[in-house]
Amino acid sequence: MTGEGMRGEGMAGGGGFAGAVASEWTKLWTVRAAYLCLVAGALLMGVFTFYYGAIARINDHPVQPVGNAPVAAAVLVQFVVVVLAMTTVTSEYATGGVRATLLWVPVRHRVELAKGVVTAAVAFVAGVLFGVLGTAVAWASFEGRATFDATTVLGQVLLLGGYLALVAVLTVGVSFALRAPAGVLTVLFLLLYGVPTVLTGLGGKVLRAVNDHLPHGAGTHAMLADDAPYPRMAGFLIVAGWAAVGHLIGRQVLRRRDA
Repeated sequence: MTGEGMRGEGMAGGGGFAGAVASEWTKLWTVRAAYLCLVAGALLMGVFTFYYGAIARINDHPVQPVGNAPVAAAVLVQFVVVVLAMTTVTSEYATGGVRATLLWVPVRHRVELAKGVVTAAVAFVAGVLFGVLGTAVAWASFEGRATFDATTVLGQVLLLGGYLALVAVLTVGVSFALRAPAGVLTVLFLLLYGVPTVLTGLGGKVLRAVNDHLPHGAGTHAMLADDAPYPRMAGFLIVAGWAAVGHLIGRQVLRRRDA
């Protein structure tokens, strides 16, 4: 291939996948929403884990691993990641900026994949830091009503980061499929919180089994390593499966209706 042909191919690909990732990374940190989401996540984690430890201490709950507190906080913190990942997609459709994005990166699935990679990386790092913060706050709040094992805490913190990363990928896919913030938030609220809450409240073997295979139920089992009906990593793979399905749905919609 001639040098001119190679340059033409590079321009057509918008810098390739690496260029698409670099572009999404730059766009993410040039808007205030990313910083606000991360600050909100830290505040939610701190408040929730302090409350969790205090309630366990006051009500004399059985001694438990301190890492259970930040895992429980994921039910709220995950929506900070949802908003962050959703904004990377819906804001571009709202402003028309998606046209420029698709012009520079005409390979449609590359755009979605780049957004998924960037938001997942940010969510993973944020999740780990949130987990460390939540563990520290909970340890102080428990006041002796919790155990600390470095290996257990490390596993829970890393899996919290992994869970939030997969939630980010799922959100990007749903955002490309629906494109409207209200629709995205409604679907993900129901999937990650609304339906699981109803199923847990109603109880019953069948409903519990359904909840065990929804993203948050499976993710919680993976992070807690509790008496789930499947191995710990199977729970994580279930969440990954949901993220993959969301990504593929978004990809199909994007291929048929780009801008």
